[in-house]
Amino acid sequence: MKHQLGIIMNGVTGRMGTNQHLMRSIAAIREQGGLRLSPDEVIVPEPVLVGRNAAKLEALAKMSGVGKWTTNLDEALADPGNQIYFDAQVTGQRFEAVAKAIAAGKHIYSEKPSGANLKEALELYRLAKAKGVKHGVVQDKLWLPGMLKLKRLMQAGFFGRILSVRGEFGYWVFEGHSIPINRPSWNYRKEDDGGIIIDMLCHWRYVLDNLFGKVKAVSCLGATHIPERVDENGKTYTCTADDSAYATFELESGVIAHFNSSWTVRVRRDDLLCIQVDGTHGSAVAGLRECHIQHYGNTPKPVWNPDVPQPIDFYEDWSKVPVQEHFDNAFKAQWKLFLKHVVTGSPFPWDLLEGAKGVQLAEKGLESWAQRRWISIDNLPS
Repeated sequence: MKHQLGIIMNGVTGRMGTNQHLMRSIAAIREQGGLRLSPDEVIVPEPVLVGRNAAKLEALAKMSGVGKWTTNLDEALADPGNQIYFDAQVTGQRFEAVAKAIAAGKHIYSEKPSGANLKEALELYRLAKAKGVKHGVVQDKLWLPGMLKLKRLMQAGFFGRILSVRGEFGYWVFEGHSIPINRPSWNYRKEDDGGIIIDMLCHWRYVLDNLFGKVKAVSCLGATHIPERVDENGKTYTCTADDSAYATFELESGVIAHFNSSWTVRVRRDDLLCIQVDGTHGSAVAGLRECHIQHYGNTPKPVWNPDVPQPIDFYEDWSKVPVQEHFDNAFKAQWKLFLKHVVTGSPFPWDLLEGAKGVQLAEKGLESWAQRRWISIDNLPS
């Protein structure tokens, strides 16, 4: 049996939408003959690309092997063969389009943040729930090989009691004065829903909630370290959004977590994202793909003497977690789960309410920064 799923993919002409969602997820699933549920049952995605630029859409359709594209979202929503609506537009355009898709009875899969603010994010959840459509939000980092290796270590009891989690994320985004920019300019304008707090705290919410414990409170300090940048058209503009965030989280599990997120930092660590987990029995440092561990029995006992060169190589007593299983692309892995959810009703807990929780934490982070104090995280109504 073949389940043909029409998927409206809105906003995939951007870098993330093109690379991760279209080429490495939906197009890849199609190239593999679909998503097989059993020897006799397969899900075949049938995407239609939607956007504002016809030339970009046509080129993207040819590159991906997709036969359908349109600049008319209403036309795509009116087609009963399109059962799923996916949104990867800039955040400020998300609410109106997703709400329209819900009203049309489409199942919803959305990039995060799921709304420009908590009010929007919760309203989309309520609309989807009332309409009875299935819904999900992209939470890709849960399927990164590095994060899955951390999860396996936790399942094996490697850490003992987990004490703390430390995350370092970011890289240098060029301002554009001499070296061309390497990130869209809207990210640095608050009026265009930019800012690293609204972007990254949504990620840290689902990583913490799913791996280490529900977030209980946040203390966050933001900064706009680079006051002026150059946009895609070579025009200089004032940066009105935060480009760095320094956030500490108290978890219900008792774990203390701290994440530094910055677009003004140069990388001298294993990866663009590194998460260190320290426990009573052992520690681990995970990047996007690799994970290194140090057990209690391999922990050195240093004597600090600043007058002599450090005799201990602190990297030497760490071991690399070997390859024990195949890891698919993180975005593709979640796409496959959502497609199965739509067809079979299999569990998919990463819904619009979970997306709203990420927006909530980002708003509380901004509130903490403004008020310079700890902010508690209340439970959202379900």
